[in-house]
Amino acid sequence: MPMSTLLKPSIQPFFPPQRTLMGPGPSDVYPSVLAAQAKPTLGHLDPVFVGMMDEVKLLLQYAFQTQNDMTLAVSAPGSAGMEACFVNLVEPGETVIVCRNGVFGERMRQNVERVGAIAVLVDSEWGLPVDPNAVEAALQANPDAKFLAFVHAETSTGARSDAKALCALAKQYGCLSIVDAVTSLGGIELRVDEWGIDAIYSGSQKCLSCVPGLSPLSFSPAAVEKLKARKTPVQSWFLDQTLVMAYWGNGSGAKRSYHHTAPVNALYALHESLRLLAEEGLEAAWARHAAMHLELRDGLEKLGIEFVVPTDARLPQLNAVYIPAGVDDAAVRSQLLQDYNLEIGAGLGVLAGKAWRIGLMGYAARRENIALLLQALGNVLAKK
Repeated sequence: MPMSTLLKPSIQPFFPPQRTLMGPGPSDVYPSVLAAQAKPTLGHLDPVFVGMMDEVKLLLQYAFQTQNDMTLAVSAPGSAGMEACFVNLVEPGETVIVCRNGVFGERMRQNVERVGAIAVLVDSEWGLPVDPNAVEAALQANPDAKFLAFVHAETSTGARSDAKALCALAKQYGCLSIVDAVTSLGGIELRVDEWGIDAIYSGSQKCLSCVPGLSPLSFSPAAVEKLKARKTPVQSWFLDQTLVMAYWGNGSGAKRSYHHTAPVNALYALHESLRLLAEEGLEAAWARHAAMHLELRDGLEKLGIEFVVPTDARLPQLNAVYIPAGVDDAAVRSQLLQDYNLEIGAGLGVLAGKAWRIGLMGYAARRENIALLLQALGNVLAKK
C-alpha cells in the first residue's frame, strides 16, 4: 500500500494585534524589553552570556532585596518556580502549614501533597488576607511542621497578606517559609532578607513587565542547607536546584556546568526589565503602582463598581471588582477586546462570573491605560 502524504499547510506569518493588557497577566511589555529579545542569540555557555547572567542575578537580588547567593531565574513560568520550591525543600512525610485564601494557595496544597508531604490548611475567606492569628494557632497545634507556605499577593482575589508578620511566625516556630511573590515582585513592598523569607518565587510577566516564561527564585542559606541535607533525591530532574546552581554559579568562581539550554533571548528580556526597575528604583516603582491604583479606584467608583477586597488589604497592581448586577461578564470582556483592543481578566474559582480582575502591573501602570479603561468600560456598560 502506498504511504499517505499529509498536505503541505499554507500558513502566513503571524502578526498579533496591538492589545493593551490590563488583566492578571501577562502585562504590557516595555518596548525595550521586546526589542531585547531580537538581539543575536548566543550560546548558553558563551562567556559573554554568562557575564549577563551574573548581571541578572545581581538585578534579581536588588528586586528581591536579598543577598542570597542562590538567586536565579528558573527557565519556566512562575508555576515552575512554585514547584521548584516545594520539590527541592519538602520531603515525603513532612508537615507543611499551607495558607489558602484563593486559587494559588490551593495550588500550594496540591504541590505539597504531590511530593508525599502533609498539608495542614489555614483557610481564609476569598478576598481577605491570611489571618496571622489562625496561622499561629495552626503552628501551635502542629509542632512537627517544617514549613509555612503562603501567597503574598493572591492573584485570584487581589488580596495582600502580611508577609513580614507571617515570616516572623515561621521563624518563631522553627519553620522555613515558602512565599509566592508572582504578582508582588516589583509592585509592592517586598524585602526578602529583612522579613526573613526562606524560599520565594515570582514570574517575569507581571509587575516586571517582561515576556512570560521565566520565574525568579531565591533561597536563603537556611533553605539551601535544607536542600543539601535531603534524605531523598529531588523528584524532578529539571527543577533540581542542586544541579541548576552549578549553571548559575554558586559564588565560588568555579566553571559553569551545562544543565539545560537556557532561554537565551528571554533572559535578555528579563535583564532589560530588571534594569528598568533598578533605573526607576524599587521604592519609586512601589509608589507608582500605589498612585495609579488610587486613580483607577476613583474612576471605577464613579462608574458604581465596587471592590472585592477591603481597602487596607488591596493590591494596587491587581484590582478585583464585582461585576455590576445584570451585566454579562463574558460579553463585556469580549466587547472591550473587539472594540478597544483592551484585555481585562475574568474571575477565578468562587469569583468566576462574579468579578473582573484589572491589572495595573509594571508598564501597564500608566495614566493613559487607566484613561482608556475607564472610557472603554463606561461606554460598554452604558450599552448593556
